[in-house]
Amino acid sequence: MSQPAPRAFVIGWPIAHSRSPLIHTYWLKQLGLAGAYEKIAVVPEGLALFLADFPQLGFVGGNVTLPHKEAAFAQCAQTTPVAEALQAVNTLWTEGGKLCGDNTDVAGFLACLDANAWGWGEACEKAVVLGAGGAARAIVAALISRGVPEITIVNRSEARGEELVALAKRIDPAQKIALSDYASLHHELAKADLLVNTTSLGMQNQPPLIVDLARLPSHAVVADIVYVPLETDLLKAARARGLKASSGLGMLLYQAVPGFERWFGVRPEVTPELYELVARDIRGET
Repeated sequence: MSQPAPRAFVIGWPIAHSRSPLIHTYWLKQLGLAGAYEKIAVVPEGLALFLADFPQLGFVGGNVTLPHKEAAFAQCAQTTPVAEALQAVNTLWTEGGKLCGDNTDVAGFLACLDANAWGWGEACEKAVVLGAGGAARAIVAALISRGVPEITIVNRSEARGEELVALAKRIDPAQKIALSDYASLHHELAKADLLVNTTSLGMQNQPPLIVDLARLPSHAVVADIVYVPLETDLLKAARARGLKASSGLGMLLYQAVPGFERWFGVRPEVTPELYELVARDIRGET
């Protein structure tokens, strides 16, 4: 008897907005592979039961999005070093009956930044990261992995910022990392080689992100993990100054690559065609 085609999922609450099925279904069709990728709404109270049952439901694994990343990590029997450092997973599978997890947000951010600003790391002595939430944890871990000498976290909540500083020190005790506030942001930008927005500010239906980029050096790179809208005001301002800019949609696409390869056995590529497919969906053109 032939093996059934692999099925994967993305779970979250809510989940209707997820573009992950669009991405993975595109790759399945492009590569001529049998399989399916489904989005499933899972309430927080039902997460443990779903994670215990998904192999019996015919799934080989899947993705985890908000608000389940940290809770799913706690359910895993085995995790990668990256997931262990962040205490959060976004990619699941099973081995020997055990639930395993990884966090591909780090690799996704770096791949996107490499694609949009090749060689950025060679000149990056200081990075400024806006925000201290879950996304910021992945970004800080990514910057540490690339050896960025100095990182400054700019956040409204000092307590959340201190938590992120502590996490960075657990990853690398020698890492130079500081916490600042928005009132001092213009001073921080003067010596920044990279600015990353990890907050929801500037996202559709959210308050705007107001940052004056005039103090940034002319070689600086600006990245925004927000991808709705596709081109945030921050990225528009960066391009208007002639700075290299890296969008959130690229990070979404690149973080999906490792999971697809694990579940379906082939490593896919992020192409302009895929980018435009998802971009059209975000613009409401499909």
